[in-house]
Amino acid sequence: MKRNVLFLFITLLLFAAACLGQSVVVTRKTVKYKRPKPTMDFKKTFTINYPMVKARTPALSKKIERAISPLTVLGISIKEEMGEYQWLEDADYEVKYNANGVICVDLSMQGTAAYPTSIYKTVVVDTKTGVVATPNSVFQNIPGLVAMIKKYQKEEITTAIAEIKEDPENQEPNPEELFKYSDFKALNLNGFGVSADGVMFKYSYGFPRVIQAFEPSGVFSYTWAQIKPYIKRGGLLARIAR
Repeated sequence: MKRNVLFLFITLLLFAAACLGQSVVVTRKTVKYKRPKPTMDFKKTFTINYPMVKARTPALSKKIERAISPLTVLGISIKEEMGEYQWLEDADYEVKYNANGVICVDLSMQGTAAYPTSIYKTVVVDTKTGVVATPNSVFQNIPGLVAMIKKYQKEEITTAIAEIKEDPENQEPNPEELFKYSDFKALNLNGFGVSADGVMFKYSYGFPRVIQAFEPSGVFSYTWAQIKPYIKRGGLLARIAR
């Protein structure tokens, strides 16, 4: 009897571990929408690539799909785009990580108003629950984490200012002014991404379009070894940062 109970207990543990380690299946569904009253020829249609998810149950699959959908993450309104708004041209996604019960997806969309614009966002989801991970749910010592990123941001800004001054096409007499309000804060932890290599944070400096070529990447990447002290114990990312 005791042996049977022990065998059942070990089986359940192995099953739970397997569930946490499993990835979900993601397939692409492309939908091309035709606008009934396009304002311009190139506004006749727009395309959205949807990630279709197959998880443990149909309900969980739908929940994860909603969490990583371009409509949810990028705030796309099909009704508005089919009406007079007509900004969107295409929306797409790329799965950056899908293992250990974690999925990270980069989403993007391109459209045109006065000029072409691209928007990028990242979302991390617990594939066991379908819940979107927030900085407070996966990181600890937030002030320390922000301080570490700010240190690298200051180095990036210093390098960028030097490069702008040396560029022969530079029309900015005081490039320091471009970074006057640049300051990585806890709010900027939102939209973090994960990969097999580590964690990435993004910061937009918001340069005017005419000088966007001078804008630094604003991408701060850390290996799992570097970021481990800031990973919350028992949190979603603790499954990866071992």
